[in-house]
Parts: sequence; structure tokens; C-alpha cells
Amino acid sequence: MRFLQCSMKGPAAMAILVKEIYRYPVKGLSAEQLESVNLKAGESVPDDRRFAIAHGSTQFDCTDPKWMPKQNFLMLAKDERLAQLKTQFDSDSQTLAIFRQGKQVVKADVSDIMGRTVVGQFFASFMAGAARGTPKFLEAPGHSFSDVPLKVLSFINLASVADLERVLRQPVHPIRFRANAYLQGLPAWQERGWIGRRFRVGEVRFQVVKEIERCAATNVNPDSAERDMNIPLTLRKGFSHLNMGVYAEVIEGGNLMTGAELELEPE
Repeated sequence: MRFLQCSMKGPAAMAILVKEIYRYPVKGLSAEQLESVNLKAGESVPDDRRFAIAHGSTQFDCTDPKWMPKQNFLMLAKDERLAQLKTQFDSDSQTLAIFRQGKQVVKADVSDIMGRTVVGQFFASFMAGAARGTPKFLEAPGHSFSDVPLKVLSFINLASVADLERVLRQPVHPIRFRANAYLQGLPAWQERGWIGRRFRVGEVRFQVVKEIERCAATNVNPDSAERDMNIPLTLRKGFSHLNMGVYAEVIEGGNLMTGAELELEPE
């Protein structure tokens, strides 16, 4: 099968490259940068949104997990203080470490109930007054606590972020959009025309399924943990939509690497 590089619009056109790859082991908490990741068809990035901190009132069955809206969990859209925390998850030891202002405040083996209880107790104290009931640190094998029911990767076009900066007249940290992959070399907003299209990055083949509508989580500065912008409002006023980035399903697995070139299949 022939693939057409969507970057080939002229002899001086830039290649479209994957600049950075991330996972977010705990829903709503900090990013972990990856140099490469092995992806399987129909799955998301391993350990991405593997865990979540649910409100005490949330009824989630870990033995029969079903997708639930993000309002059932602690989230940046309402709980900006979560951005004060930095996390490190070791997939081999199943250990989660949480840091605040550079100091480790929790370290626990989250593969057992005692470790998850320790993490839940920390958030009960840290989020006092914000959580509905005692927070519960959740995991369900094979389940992703994504904002959407599908197991997908999120892609952000850095040129679109730069165009948003132009309208805002100030820098916008791309990690506000909590993407799995950030692309460079693609003209601003061109990704909005990819819905239903397929593309390949190295060994991995994707199908774009939908745009990503942005919420108040993007208003939180990932460095200061302050709500210092109104990204959805700026998108609506400046561009007449609320979207930034696209979701894509893995349809052929393989290794996704930073620096790899993206090739868009012909329609």
C-alpha cells in the first residue's frame, strides 16, 4: 500500500514529526515523558490513565469496570491544586511516588490494597473540602480512566498551539492539553480535517476518530497550579470552536518513537 506524506506540499515542505510522547498514569495528575512506547491495536499508551482518584460518592466496580464521565473523579477542570503534585510511576515495581514542592510526600506499592489505601488517605488530606466523601484510589485491570470511552491516543499539533498563543498574546504550555503525542511540522489546524483519515508513524498505524473539545482543565498552569487563562473561551472567540487536537485509535501496533515521521494515507 502506498502512503502519501501529508507534509509533501512542495519541495520546501517540512516533514511532520512526533516531537514528544507522554503518558499520565494517574488521571488528572502529572505527565511522564517517554522516548518510545510499544502500542497494541485497540489499546492506549500502556499505563496511561491506569489509575484514578474517585470521589467517595462514586460507585465504580473494579471487577466489572465501565467508563464513567470525568466528573466522578478528582480532575484539573475543578481541582487546580492537583497541579501542585508531581508523580512518578514505576511499571516494574508498581510503585507510585508523589512529590509536592520537590519533596516526596507519598511512596506506595499500588498493586495491593494497603498501598492504594495510603494514596487515598493522602488525597483525603490534600483535597480536604474539595472531594465528595473520602477519595478512593482506583485501578481496574485493562481499564483506562480516559475522558472518552474509546481506548485512544491524543495528538496535539504544536503549530495550532502557537496560533492560540498568537491570539492570547502570551505563551501557552503545550502540556496544558495533556496529549500523548505532540506533532511538529504540520500547518496550524490542519489536523481538524483528519477525522476519519488514517496515518502511519513508523510501525504504528492510526485512524483519527474525533476532535478533542477543550474544558476548564486547560486553564490550569501546569507549573504554577494557578487558573491563569481561559482557553475554551479564547478558542470560541478567536476560532469559533472549542477544539484542540484529535483522538486516534491504534489499528496496527508497533513501536512509536520520538522523531518518527508521520505519513497520512490518501483519502
